[in-house]
Amino acid sequence: MWEGTPALVTGATGFIGAHLVRRLATLGARVHAVSRRPRVSEHGERWHAADLSDPAATTELVAEAAPEVVFHLASEVTGVREPDAVAPTLAANLTAAVNLLTAVTGTPVRSVVLAGSVEEPRDGLAPGSPYAAAKAAATGYARMFHALWQVPVSVLRVAMVYGPGQRERSRLIPYATTELLRGRDPELTSGTRMVTWVYVEDVVDAFVLAGAGGAAGEVLDVGTAEPVSIRDTVELLARVVGGPGRPRFGAVAARPLDRAQRSDPGPAERVLGWRPATELEEGLRRTVAWYAKHL
Repeated sequence: MWEGTPALVTGATGFIGAHLVRRLATLGARVHAVSRRPRVSEHGERWHAADLSDPAATTELVAEAAPEVVFHLASEVTGVREPDAVAPTLAANLTAAVNLLTAVTGTPVRSVVLAGSVEEPRDGLAPGSPYAAAKAAATGYARMFHALWQVPVSVLRVAMVYGPGQRERSRLIPYATTELLRGRDPELTSGTRMVTWVYVEDVVDAFVLAGAGGAAGEVLDVGTAEPVSIRDTVELLARVVGGPGRPRFGAVAARPLDRAQRSDPGPAERVLGWRPATELEEGLRRTVAWYAKHL
């Protein structure tokens, strides 16, 4: 279905977005990629510079691209628990999503897929960060747009993504991997937190399946069923790297409200036919190989 299909990807310069743009181009889609600044095409995609927190700019973008499928991955991803983080995460993660949903309402769009987060609170718990609060609110708005105005939107609550090409060295896997490859000791929290990992290409699989249709109105987890502690993850990573570096657990204080994560891939399997395909050790081996070439 993708050959010649106009597909809009926001957050196209991000970790998942860059992988998704490449995959869609391979499938033959006419990709419209969005960032705040102009970019040079690498896979035949057309770049648009737009600030999605501006409703007029967002409406103009949708009118110009005329997408049949929209993937909204633009986001301010941060675990910061400071009041100063509220405004930027609100604009990037909620206002931008609402502006995009408003812009596509009443258009011939066939599928809209929003990137949610495993950090969204469940079981009535308070959000653990401004990021989690904004993501949860965006999911609520997506459900409203579907229920009130039949916007064919789904939300994929993505777990902790890792893999080749992640350049944000402040993230756990990029940080620990590059430190270990340099023979240094990464400084970490106690490592007891349980985290739900998912390999980036598996995430792209889920987005492509959701974009193909049939998931409208759904909120689906995209992650593995069994969480792994940060300690076990980094110790496995150290064995894969095989150098002299050793993780220093307890060197960094844990953040407040850093809860254990969990994902239920069952609904995604029923709706999309998707399950994570990459085991953690294999994914880490591919990741380490990429960083070894890009230090």
